[in-house]
Amino acid sequence: MRKALTLSAIVLASSMALGGATTAFAADAPAPAGSSSPTTDGRTTDGRTTDGTTDGTTSGGHAHAAAAGLTLSASSAKPGASVSFQMDVPDGSTHLSVSSKALADVKMTEGRGGTAVVADVKEGDYGVSLTGTGPDGATLQATARLHVTADAPAPKPTPRPSTLNLSTDFGRPGDKVVVTVKTAEKNAFVKSDAFGGQVNLRSDGKGSFTGTATVAKDVKSGYYGVHAFAGGEEFDVVKFSTEAKAGPAPHHDVKPLDPSLHKTPKGSVNTGQAPAGLLPETSNA
Repeated sequence: MRKALTLSAIVLASSMALGGATTAFAADAPAPAGSSSPTTDGRTTDGRTTDGTTDGTTSGGHAHAAAAGLTLSASSAKPGASVSFQMDVPDGSTHLSVSSKALADVKMTEGRGGTAVVADVKEGDYGVSLTGTGPDGATLQATARLHVTADAPAPKPTPRPSTLNLSTDFGRPGDKVVVTVKTAEKNAFVKSDAFGGQVNLRSDGKGSFTGTATVAKDVKSGYYGVHAFAGGEEFDVVKFSTEAKAGPAPHHDVKPLDPSLHKTPKGSVNTGQAPAGLLPETSNA
């Protein structure tokens, strides 16, 4: 019986000694890095597979977003302008796509860049999105901002209408007529049969063209059109009247009246005019 108690005491003493050493080791050892219990799909709760590797998933088996970036060549542009972009993604990334309501005709170029055309949209700020898949299967996401300035093009100034002015609207053969055309075009001239054809005009450099037309020698009496041209296009026509020069007045031989045949009415003065009438004779009683 004494032998048995002695053995029990030895076992108890050894156990106490080992317990103290175990407690001291646990206090000096580092704490474990999170739970590593396997999930039902073969992953641990911290996103690692049971063999210790990672597959781009987070707790619960959902894909995590990998680091990515998107840079535009311009922060502001007008519709129709070309914009280039650069993607900052890991090597081996796939299914890369850049899209935006403000961009059209998006094209990927070699490397990690691309180009697009600013769409015909209203003025404002628009988001540009980059999506893709990383080499480890992680989702790639990045955004950028583009301000679209949809300013309406400035209206072109309406040029003043071309005008034609003649110093006179009537002439005889050989008469001079000053012609003036005011226009924004680079050249001007007039045509008329009254002037024998085309009359070239000289510019003063300020939008006014002038010249002198001569009424044709063989012009006939009547009306003629004067057609005005500016920039090669006819813009006006005015009426011009002419009168051919008359020849000498016809001469008729008139015989003078014989004085003996010339009678002066009574009671009238010889004025060379016929009397209005004869007065009745009166008698003195």
